[in-house]
Amino acid sequence: MSSNNVQQSGLKRLFPLLANENVNMKKEIIAGITTFLTMAYIIAVNPNILSKTGMDAGALVTATCFSAALGCFLMGLIANLPFALASGMGLNAFFAFTVVLKGGISWQTALTAVFCEGIIFIFLTLFKVREAVVNSIPENMKHAVTGGIGVFIAFVGFSGSGLIVLNESTKVSMGHFSPAVIISFIGLILIAILDKKNVRGSILYGIVLSSLLAWGYALINPAHAKELGIYLPSGVFKYESMMPVMGKLDFNLFTNFKMFGNLFVIVCTFLFVDFFDTVGTLIGVCSKADMLDENGNVPNVGRALMADAIATTAGAALGVSTVTTYVESSTGVIAGGRTGWTAITTGFLFLISMFFSPIFISIPGCATAPALIYVGYLMLSSVKNIDLHDILEGVPSFITITTMALTYSIGDGLTLGILSYVLINLFYNLFSKKEDRRHVSWVMIILGALFIVKLLFMS
Repeated sequence: MSSNNVQQSGLKRLFPLLANENVNMKKEIIAGITTFLTMAYIIAVNPNILSKTGMDAGALVTATCFSAALGCFLMGLIANLPFALASGMGLNAFFAFTVVLKGGISWQTALTAVFCEGIIFIFLTLFKVREAVVNSIPENMKHAVTGGIGVFIAFVGFSGSGLIVLNESTKVSMGHFSPAVIISFIGLILIAILDKKNVRGSILYGIVLSSLLAWGYALINPAHAKELGIYLPSGVFKYESMMPVMGKLDFNLFTNFKMFGNLFVIVCTFLFVDFFDTVGTLIGVCSKADMLDENGNVPNVGRALMADAIATTAGAALGVSTVTTYVESSTGVIAGGRTGWTAITTGFLFLISMFFSPIFISIPGCATAPALIYVGYLMLSSVKNIDLHDILEGVPSFITITTMALTYSIGDGLTLGILSYVLINLFYNLFSKKEDRRHVSWVMIILGALFIVKLLFMS
């Protein structure tokens, strides 16, 4: 073999994206655009949340876009998977409201906690700890995670449209049938009809139509549109420097024992939430897309987790909260994305949006809601693969599916599902004959023990 061929072979092993053959680039690009549009809200939401800590909002827009692009490029290049990354919702709220505002920790120290979390994740990934966790989850539970994510993102979609609203008495209730709700359902109907007709990019068309209708309504009735969270683009071009938040890590806390103790708890919390949000997303989306291998495992899972870990570490250095794999990636997968080119496309759009953020951040929730609702419906179909007649598998699967939406957290749903699986099966084995006992892996048992500690002392 020539040295040139050896070099090419080495590059393909390092970057599996280069080994792709017969890729439908049109489908991958449409999938990447679809994923981006469903998660572009983070460009506006993340700076809005983090800026409450005193961080510069303009710098956060650029840092959010750049860290997301970096994460997407890593996922596409080294894992060859169609998953996009960005600063995680929930994790950014924990960063701002719990750690900084309530805990009295400076945002520089909070960024340091995120940085430490990323470093720990890199080592956990190198030693295949995270990979072992992903692969140890039983087949039925993997289908349950897919269905649970489906219910979860559909709930996010219904909330974004305004159809489901907060109610102090009943927790949630149906909202008013506002123009935003009507726009969402027009988009949903379009997606369903186009998908039934096998039109490629149906989800993307639904988002575009809903956005145009929303902006049209903002022209007609700007006051009411503002109440519904619909805004016209404030401009076309805008760029802000990252320097006010970039490289602001504070390592002096390691010399303060009391501060270090608080940091340890914060890092552990970030670890738990990010770890199982990512695990749940990888398993659920791959399962829905029939991307699991013959053993039911996520392909290149170690590389995917490494991309996630590096992106988190780099994101903290750039000035944003934990970067994680986004469940909205499922919209791109449903649209046909199967390789890293989907993630690369999403990453380029995040880079572009650093300069055209007014357009992208003006895509309203009622425009992305149809995509989330429809993908939720598609992902819920995996429930048919669960043996619900087997109580030992069915009950933990049911708990996983329902609690993901009811706790508004993929990580919490997976936590409760795995814990219930371990406890139900272990107690069943305790009172059963040897030949009737179910095998429960040591990895699952260790996870169950860790979850009990988390729920008792870290919740």
